[in-house]
This record gives sequence, structure tokens and C-alpha cells, in this order.
Amino acid sequence: MLRKRLVALLMVSILMLTLVVGCGQKAENQNSTQSSELESQEGLSGEITFWHSFTQGPRLEVIQKAADKFMEENPKVKINIETFSWDDFYNKWTTGLATGNLPDMSTALPGQVVEMIDADALIPLNDLIKEIGEDRFSETALNEGTVDGNRYSIPLYTHAQVMWIRKDLLEKNNLDVPKTWDQFYKAAKALTKDGIYGCSFPCGTNDFMATRFLNFYVRSAGGSLLTEDLKANLTSNLAIDGINFWLKVYKDCSPRDSVNYDVLDQATLYYQGKTAFDFNSGFQISGVAQNSPDLLEYVDCYPIPKINESDEDRGIETSNIPMVIWKKSKHPEICKAFMKSLYDEDIYIEFLHATPVGMLPAISGISENENYKSNKMIQKFKHAEEVITHAAKLGTAIGFEHGPNFQAGIMTNQHIIEWMFQDIITNGTDVKTAAKAAEDKLNELFESVQ
Repeated sequence: MLRKRLVALLMVSILMLTLVVGCGQKAENQNSTQSSELESQEGLSGEITFWHSFTQGPRLEVIQKAADKFMEENPKVKINIETFSWDDFYNKWTTGLATGNLPDMSTALPGQVVEMIDADALIPLNDLIKEIGEDRFSETALNEGTVDGNRYSIPLYTHAQVMWIRKDLLEKNNLDVPKTWDQFYKAAKALTKDGIYGCSFPCGTNDFMATRFLNFYVRSAGGSLLTEDLKANLTSNLAIDGINFWLKVYKDCSPRDSVNYDVLDQATLYYQGKTAFDFNSGFQISGVAQNSPDLLEYVDCYPIPKINESDEDRGIETSNIPMVIWKKSKHPEICKAFMKSLYDEDIYIEFLHATPVGMLPAISGISENENYKSNKMIQKFKHAEEVITHAAKLGTAIGFEHGPNFQAGIMTNQHIIEWMFQDIITNGTDVKTAAKAAEDKLNELFESVQ
């Protein structure tokens, strides 16, 4: 069965230029052997490879520093670190399932973890999580990588998507912070002048930004891009309204080049002070600090708009970024020991401070720590931290409002929704026609791996 499904997945890879992982046999419970591995850390010896997607300088430097410290304390251990963008990482590990070119441990996105579990590619981390303190982690975050009682991923940090504003532009134009999508559009359109765009709408097919933005609109009304039975849901009235809303924003408030923007292109406009609004996590703060430090005093964030002000609060999109250990690793005991070291208070706080407010603690007891709170950016952006923390508690990964599922990973990683928006914008395809075609394509992909 597994071999048959992997063959099917390779066919999808050829068609889509990237592999979609299929369902595989679930890993056996390995807690007893893992416990002995965790306990026998003295005399660690061996070489491991760690793939991560912390491409920004400060985070990359802290991870390397932590690895250097670990190797100094364990002289018979060598840790090789390789860094990939999130999109490159997805292509790397999915093709690696067929070639055998996989790391010992890596970071991942929640939707990808489910695919990895279905491919029987990971080992459980129950023992490691208990050693650190299971009650210190959010149950929601742990459940994103849990199957049949086995926890296959361990959250490293948390963040959530929120609405970023420019206070000075709103004040100058006598505009309030938008609370509804209608208010948002009117404000964005009014601020599209004098070399400033109200809000860029990104549709690049190397990222899932258009999926993210459409999800904002649909989830704000309590809807979902997936049905209860995990089919694509792009032709509902709510989804069609959302598609038309972002097309309107693109037409009236966004640079035309944003049809090809990925996450960095999108964020850079805000970093440089060229957009009045954007949607992102607390990573916006460090980006503005590096690109336009004089604008920092005008930067803040608020909850994502709603259809109606009276609608209930929804967190929309939360990302609990985890680490995993691959089943092919010959030294899972080294991976676990190194992972555990990353939660040592001094190292962990230094890591979080590499992107203050952008990376929120995934374990309890850190946000109250005086060393953590002493960071000037965390002090300056106390309101933003509170907004993001509140949103993080309410939201889920895209598509995980129905619980962890591999369909969500396919939806975000195959960029079908991005192609849909490009088809509408570039070719003038009717919205409902394009939405139906994208919905059908996603459902075909879902079925091909079941």
C-alpha cells in the first residue's frame, strides 16, 4: 500500500513540479527505546545534519552559536547546518523521500508535519517533550503533530498573523484603525497616493501568500477554505466574496508587480515605508528596524478585520513552528539532546531576542522572565506583543480549524490558489470559473494521495 501510494505521489511530483506526500503506515510507539536514548547522553558521538529555514541573519547566527556550544560540550559530535527557504525546504524533503537525501532533524511547518507523519518519515518525541515538561507547551501546538498518542513534533516558537498599520498615515488622513474589511478597503484606497500603496496583494506562485490572504477573509467570518470532510472550498459564497475583495484591493490599492510577489517581496514594501497596511507576524518589527528605523515609532499592529464589527473575535492564523527528527537518522539521541539544549533558558531567550516579538515563546515561564522582558524592542512594542499573543491563542494553522490534516499542507504548498488569482488577473478569467477550476485541481490532488 505504501509503495503504491509513493508511486502515485511521484506522478504528482512530475505533474506539479513538486512532490506531494501520501499516506503511509504510522510509526510504532517507540517511547521505551527513546527514553533510553534520551538518558544516555553521556559520551554522545556521531554526525548529524540539521535543516532549518531561519534564513535571516540573527536567527541563523544564534542557531549556529547554539550548535557550536553543543559541539564544544560534546567533542565527539558534529552538527552540519543547512538553511533553506520554506518553499525550497518543502521541495527538498519531499523529493528526499524518494532519493533518501534527508536530514537527521529539521524545522517544519505544521501542515508539512502531517504529510511527514503520513509518509512514516518521523519518530515520536514523547520522551523529549516530557523531559522538557509537557505541561509547558500549548496543547493545541502539540496536537498539530500528534497521531495515535505519539507526538512527532516539538514547537520551537509561536507567532500569529495580524494587521500592521502606519499610525502616522492614518492620523495625517484622519482615519481610524479599520475594524471591518469594508473600512480596511476604504482606508487603503484613501492612502494609495504620494508614492504609498494602501496594501499590496501578493500572488506569487513560489509562495502561499494569496492563500493566506484569502484565508484571512474567509476565516474572519467563521468560514474555511476546506469543507468539514476536507474537500477544497473555493466556490462558496464567502470564498467568492473573499476572492473579489482581494481583486478589488489589487486593482485599487496595490502595485501591479505584486501579482508575482512572495512573502519577502510583500514584507519589504512595508519595511521600506511604501505600504500603509500589511498582514504579517511580529517579524515586521525587525524588518522595519533594519530598513527604515525612522519609521519604527509609527508601526503597530491590530487584529485582522472582520466582516461586521459585531462578529466574534477569531485569531485566524497561528503558526507554531516545530522541529522534527527524521526516521532515517542514525543518531536520534544526538538530535534530541541538541533540541533539548535549545530550550535552555539563556540560549532560548537569545534565540527569541534575535527577532523580538516576531518569535513568541512556545513554552511557559519565558514571557515573564526578566531577561526576556528586558529587550528594548519587546518593551517598545508591548501593545503589538499583546495583540499577537491574543491572536495566537485563538488561531490555527491554515486549514487546521478542522484538526491536523494533510489537505491543508497540499493547499498551502501546491500554490493552486496563487495560480487561480494570476489566471484571473492576467488572463481575465471569470472569478467563478477560475475558482471552480482551482477547487477541482485541489480535490484531484487530495484524492491522488488518499
